[in-house]
Amino acid sequence: MASTSTFPPPAESQTFTTMDKDLDAIGSHCQYNYCNQLDFLPFRCESCKGTYCLEHRTESGHKCPRAGEWAAARRKAQALSPTTNTNLPGKPTLLTASQCSQPSCKTYINTLNSVGVGCPTCNRHYCLKHRLKEDHACSSLISIGARQSSGLTQAEKAKAALSRLRVWGKEKQAAVLPKPKPSTAASRILAVNALKKSAKGDAKIPAEKRIYLYVEAEANTTSSKLPKGDCFFNREWSVGRLLDAAAKALQVENVNNRGGGEEERLRVFHIEMGRLLEFGEKVGDVCVSGNTVVLLRGVGPAA
Repeated sequence: MASTSTFPPPAESQTFTTMDKDLDAIGSHCQYNYCNQLDFLPFRCESCKGTYCLEHRTESGHKCPRAGEWAAARRKAQALSPTTNTNLPGKPTLLTASQCSQPSCKTYINTLNSVGVGCPTCNRHYCLKHRLKEDHACSSLISIGARQSSGLTQAEKAKAALSRLRVWGKEKQAAVLPKPKPSTAASRILAVNALKKSAKGDAKIPAEKRIYLYVEAEANTTSSKLPKGDCFFNREWSVGRLLDAAAKALQVENVNNRGGGEEERLRVFHIEMGRLLEFGEKVGDVCVSGNTVVLLRGVGPAA
């Protein structure tokens, strides 16, 4: 008996794509009554927080029970926002435009096509071409709103002040001190004795440490014209401390300890020696009773 061979039936070829059984997991159903349509790109209502299809996405389309609530909340938030400023200027136009501060430039700035750049040094506004300091010669311009100076540097001011000081010192030296006489020592002793009677100072200074000086202030130093006083100081003091005490006695404004510029600082000029005294020098080393010192302002450091 002949054996028969059995073969498995041929597999049927599939001509369609298998659909995902979880199709409902993609998208959402419209929550509007009587619709329930599955929408793969649903819309969310910000007022009632519901999800709707394209046809019922608007508040009027799905008859939103909280219609207008989201828009009102947004307006309230914008009104309370600190960044909201109704006074901000609008977009630049030809009515608000200005010309570049460079004299040779005719470009209008602060327009829609050309913005303006402010220079913090000269306080002027320029176009993009002349915005750099080198392009508009900023170093030769006087800053807008700044007080115009005399044009002299601090070194030149100090040099001119010292020249004026030397001439003034010679004149004062002849006017303040008595001319030498045959009995110069006796005359000086009499002058010092008279000075001791009229001099004022700190009563706590011991008598043996006192040094008696004529103190004056130049007209440019104070509002009074050449005020003067007879004072005594401690010979152990520094010149800086003498300056503070003398300024207080003559009621001269003293800003040395405020960190101002040299043009506002006071200096002590010694008439007999013809020079400015250093703040750190000892009074007893550079002065003797009967000498004259002058308070000067803006003459620069001691040379």
